Amino acid sequence: MTLFVSHTTIDCHDAYALSEWWKALLGYVDVEGDPNLPGHEECMILDPETGHRLLFIEVADEELPAKRIHLDLRPRTSTRDEEVERLLELGATQIADHRGKYGPGTGWVIFADPEGNQLCVLRSEAEVAAWEAERAQTSGA
Repeated sequence: MTLFVSHTTIDCHDAYALSEWWKALLGYVDVEGDPNLPGHEECMILDPETGHRLLFIEVADEELPAKRIHLDLRPRTSTRDEEVERLLELGATQIADHRGKYGPGTGWVIFADPEGNQLCVLRSEAEVAAWEAERAQTSGA
């Protein structure tokens, strides 16, 4: 089992404005089918050549946390829950569990490495695809 970096997350006060600034700087674009708009609390942009993604997330804190950037990781072949167990076995500290935040089969888990650097474990691409297919089937799409 291994993980790969899905995207880099940046905590901020205005996700849309900051994502627009980084788009202009790096030549990144909005994710197809998921345009960023003023007022969005989460804005993802990507490099059209490499596929690298940056996710800007608004935080309510008056002062942004010292650790504003963290990696979001996806399992290559295993499931999110299997990787959560593996990280715990490797000595990572679980900070928060957001599994099921948007309904069954959704969410992520936040960890800290041995030096306190944060990372999130997301669902695998296969898990996301299965969830989206099930959701489309139940909604009649």
